[in-house]
Amino acid sequence: MRQELRDRSGWLVGWREQNGDRINGRNHAGRLVGWYDPRHDETRDYSGRLVGYGDVLSALITSGL
Repeated sequence: MRQELRDRSGWLVGWREQNGDRINGRNHAGRLVGWYDPRHDETRDYSGRLVGYGDVLSALITSGL
């Protein structure tokens, strides 16, 4: 399932999508910005670095990193 994230003007900022055991986050161009692993309750960026504990994927997508 794909959950789109949009700004106040309705522009697509990115989206979250289930991929097996994790939830991937992609920017408006479809580039992977990170993922959330519910089994470990961790969010990681595109290179695998720990961003935070819990699901902070939406914040990572909207931050533009």
